[in-house]
Amino acid sequence: METRRSVVGFSPGFMVLLFWVSLISRATARFVVEKNSLTVTSPNSIKGSHDSSIGNFGIPQYGGSMAGTVVYPKQNVKGCKDFEEFGISFKAKAGALPTFVLVDRGDCFFVLKVWNAQKAGASAVLVADDIEEPLITMDSPQEDGGSSKYVENITIPSALIDKDFGEKLKKAIRAGDMVNVNLDWREAVPHPDDRVEYELWTNSNDECGTKCDMLMEFVKDYKGAAQILEKGGYTQFTPHYITWYCPRAFTVSRQCKSQCINNGRYCAPDPEQDFSQGYEGKDVVIENLRQLCVFRVANESKKPWVWWDYVTDFQIRCPMKDKKYNKECADAVIRSLGLDGKKIEKCMGDPNADSQNPVLEEEQEAQVGKGSRGDVTILPTLIVNNRQYRGKLEKGAVLKAICSGFEETTEPAVCLSGDIETNECLDNNGGCWQDKTLNVTACKDTFRGKVCKCPLVDGVQFKGDGYSTCEAIGPGRCKINNGGCWQQTQNGRTFSACVDTDGNKCLCPPGFKGDGVKSCEDIDECKEKKACQCPECRCKNTWGSYECTCIGDFLYIRDHDTCISKQATEAKSAWAAFWAIFIGLAMTAGGAYLVYRYRLRSYMDSEIRAIMSQYMPLDSQTEVPNHVSEDHA
Repeated sequence: METRRSVVGFSPGFMVLLFWVSLISRATARFVVEKNSLTVTSPNSIKGSHDSSIGNFGIPQYGGSMAGTVVYPKQNVKGCKDFEEFGISFKAKAGALPTFVLVDRGDCFFVLKVWNAQKAGASAVLVADDIEEPLITMDSPQEDGGSSKYVENITIPSALIDKDFGEKLKKAIRAGDMVNVNLDWREAVPHPDDRVEYELWTNSNDECGTKCDMLMEFVKDYKGAAQILEKGGYTQFTPHYITWYCPRAFTVSRQCKSQCINNGRYCAPDPEQDFSQGYEGKDVVIENLRQLCVFRVANESKKPWVWWDYVTDFQIRCPMKDKKYNKECADAVIRSLGLDGKKIEKCMGDPNADSQNPVLEEEQEAQVGKGSRGDVTILPTLIVNNRQYRGKLEKGAVLKAICSGFEETTEPAVCLSGDIETNECLDNNGGCWQDKTLNVTACKDTFRGKVCKCPLVDGVQFKGDGYSTCEAIGPGRCKINNGGCWQQTQNGRTFSACVDTDGNKCLCPPGFKGDGVKSCEDIDECKEKKACQCPECRCKNTWGSYECTCIGDFLYIRDHDTCISKQATEAKSAWAAFWAIFIGLAMTAGGAYLVYRYRLRSYMDSEIRAIMSQYMPLDSQTEVPNHVSEDHA
């Protein structure tokens, strides 16, 4: 049967957990329902925005939005049976909006309703409440029975809407109106800065059923992406572990002694719910504490991502089923990762001391909700930018939620990887531009949905609206499909109309005319009398050019479009050569004469100065002083 709770534990094995929760007296638990926006775009009678609570299973499209048409089935309105039994299909036709199925609450689990709708082709499910009450969070059932077979396979998002809004949707659909809505998760995770802070509330217990198995698989799968984000400084991750305390009146009881450390201050349920065998709750608390201290010591060494290595290695090497869930195995993992075991032991403190443990005390304080975040009451719980994540704990889904914590266009590369792309480009190329000849497209899948953006190909940027047009622009564009311009080759000669500039021009080359895009036709320069106009000229048109010859003993001069006699040319050439030689010899003789005059004059000057210096002092010589001494009285 459907549960009316919005708070659940791990599994039926965690019913003991509810016993401890009922004994906590620190504060009344405050559970926050995480919501996304639901906007009705038609009909006008119910147009507007409404709240809906995000289901805690399936894959909400964090960071994105979905538009669809709401359908309310005439049969199986609660969705508790397979729709195929009624011959009902919700698969949208090609070109139509996706189908959002509206079902009523009651008679079966939420997950079963969504599973049946998904199998019938629904893209999303809206569950209308059957009583007037504040919105709650739809969660998966606790037992490990038949539901576990399909819970993990639910991939569509779902949301709970209140009774009044559900009735309005049904009324519009019955009236024959097309009801279109938009589910929006873009603001489900805030992005206050350029770094995403997130927490994972987890447990080292590996014998708690389906949710423990799901948690361990998630940690293994997500480890690589988590470490990339952390090493790049894009995120700040913090692991947390829930503990409960035993009321003072029961600290000497067998239950408290087996499930708690530090004299009943920090407790965890018995893994097997059997106090007479297997591991005890206090074993879980101690390993949880060790994992917290592994993170703190790794963080001190500026390598907080080592926590992911420790928990994954511990899960593989030290499972409960192999009786290796103990200190010795944990110490071996710590040594293999090069961590300081002594610092970790010091951080853990004495579990038998009748005093507070600073690390676990902080954990219990952190469980209490602050600001927009509610108390942590579901295990496992992921909190992104102080908002509790709702949905399947799966690598791609979680990465979408974390990446939506970045402002758009500031996401790290891992957020645009194939792991979380939406695959919308596979259907009709996402409605974006594409060139099948070049095998390029403007469609790009991201975790926020497809984007129609003109691509960069071989260093050449295409520009346009991304939907109907994309054209190569700028230097190098002529290398890409010749820039979309005309090009043709004949007799080994190639002509192109592409102009490789910052513009987007297609101009027919000289010798051709046309639009430059679809065609360029050869110009017959001979017929159009653009060449060979002299009387002696004879013109022959060629592809892209022309040839001009002269009759008789004449030579064609292309620059002047004229013909001259070859004899005159030869005579002129001979006289030109004569005058060139004559002028060269004259210049050489003149230069030699000037050099001779210069050297002669320099020689005469030096001789005259030498003779004159013998008879009188020259200006440049200093007069020799008369050396006469004088006596002083």
